[in-house]
Parts: sequence; C-alpha cells; structure tokens
Amino acid sequence: MKTILITGAAGFIGMHLSKILCKKGHHVIGYDNINDYYDVNLKYGRLNELGVERTSAEVFHQECKSSTLNFTFYRANLEDLDFLSKIFEKYNFDIVINLAAQAGVRYSIENPHAYGQSNLVGFLNILECCRQHKVSKLMYASSSSVYGNSIDVPFSTSQNVDHPISLYAATKKANELMAHSYSHLYKIQTIGLRFFTVYGPWGRPDMAMFLFTDAICNNRPIKVFNHGDLSRDFTYIDDIVQGITKLVNKESNHLYQLYNIGNSKPVQLMDFIQEVERSTGIKAQLEMLPMQAGDVNQTWADVDDLISEYDYQPNYPVAEGVSNFVQWYKAYYNK
Repeated sequence: MKTILITGAAGFIGMHLSKILCKKGHHVIGYDNINDYYDVNLKYGRLNELGVERTSAEVFHQECKSSTLNFTFYRANLEDLDFLSKIFEKYNFDIVINLAAQAGVRYSIENPHAYGQSNLVGFLNILECCRQHKVSKLMYASSSSVYGNSIDVPFSTSQNVDHPISLYAATKKANELMAHSYSHLYKIQTIGLRFFTVYGPWGRPDMAMFLFTDAICNNRPIKVFNHGDLSRDFTYIDDIVQGITKLVNKESNHLYQLYNIGNSKPVQLMDFIQEVERSTGIKAQLEMLPMQAGDVNQTWADVDDLISEYDYQPNYPVAEGVSNFVQWYKAYYNK
C-alpha cells in the first residue's frame, strides 16, 4: 500500500483516479479548493462518489474521511503553503499526483491572474513541499495545449514547444520547466503527463463532450468553431486512469520524464458530434462559428514511449465512450 496525495481530487480525472487507487489498496489523500470555475454541485457530487459528504467537504481545512473508501479529503488552496505543508507533515507521502490547476484555454484569456496563482504559485508550493518532505515521486498534469498550433503530427514529446498560443498552455509549459529544475537540483523523480481531450462520465461542463450533450438535450444549438474543421484526440477517462495507475505501480530509473497520454486516434469534430447525435437520438442544431482565440486546429498524441515503457493500452472506442457519457448525463440530470 502506498500513501498518495491527489490534488484536484474533486475534479474529473482526480475523482476517477482516487476511486481506482483506493480500490487497488492505496490510501489516498484528496486536496481541492472546489472553486466556482464551473458548477460546484458537480464537484460535490464527485466527492459523494468517493464517500465524502458535502456538509463536511464544504468546510476549509477540515479532515473529511470517506464512508466507503480509504480516502481522506481536505478543502484547501494550493497557494496556502502553510496548510499544504501541514498535510505533507501529517502524511508520509510515497507519491504526489498534482492534478489541481485553473483549467480552460479560453478562460485564461478572460481571467489570467487565476492561472498565475493556481498553476504557477500552487505548483511551486507542491515542488517545495516534495523537496522538504523527501517525496520520491511527483506526477503532474501538463496538457496537449503546450504544442500550440503545431502541424507536425502526431505530437511527440521530443518536439519544440516554445510557442504556446494561450496563457493556460504557457503555465503548463512552465510547470514542465519547474519540474525539470527540481529533478536536477534535488533528485526528485518528476513525471509530466500531457493530457489529450479527456472525456467520460462526470466530465467537465466546459469540455466538448458535456457542451454538445447538454445543448442537444436542451434543444439549443451547438457552437461549432472553425466551421467544424477541427480534430481532437478524444481520450476516454478509463484509458487515462489505466495509464496513470501503471505509472504509480512501476518504478523507473529516470529522474525527469514527460509523456503524452491520449488515445492516439484523432477524431474529426463533426464525426464526434454525429456520435453524440446517435447516442442521444436527437439531431443537433449547429451554429457554425470562426476559430476562437487560443484554440488549436488539431491534437494527436504519439504515445509510443508510454506504450513501450509502461504497457499503456488506450483502446476505448469513441462510440462506446460517448454512449457512456450520455447515459450518465441523462441519469444525473434526470433527462
């Protein structure tokens, strides 16, 4: 059994990962500030899936023990170094998995300071706590957005990523550089994961899967940017969690690692919308719009390193993944 800190535990990936790692016998400490970037009811719903009641989770700095899993939750900000340090002192973490961040490419244009605090100051605090408390392995969320508008596909971690086209992407690139310096200086193993368009039940309301389903089910038009001429490496949540779990379980001799974690099978946006139509049984109304600032034309992950080194096997079909999400959405919202 390992004692594992997961920041962003009330988030989409964080909740699913926490549940799986607990079921595999680990003790998971969850940490999340439950900000209102999107509907907090969804975040408390995820925590409820982990056996944590909302009434206790709402209170900052309160220890909340799960009624069903070996999971303990704290509501707190990563920027709060004093409290974060106390959590590191209380638990002798074997692994830290930092999934907490201010998310959203488009929102970073509207509210840039939130990204500096959470994604830069917060991540620096994680690095410092790992250094001071001798944590041997830090895994952290990066993003496919670091590739910008690269036309060199599939995207490989060996590519130059010095030209981000959003502040969100710039903060994720900065995280990779900060991690590298701590690996070099303090011999902390750091593993950065560049996520590619993760979707599935309990997914974020600002992501395409949720936006499309919600619009179709509520008789609203879908906003289709760049007039539909986009493709994304849509990756089902089970494939993501499977990959991270393999990284948790297997030791590596490399101090600093970067991996793409995606499906490696890009899907045209219009084809993805058709899958949503099939699963809902409703024809979508399409509002064709130009490209949004900070957005990219395509994403496509080269995951060969993760396959060869960790036996990563992304194989969840998009049709099945979309169907699973739609079923969850209809049940959750009583549609």
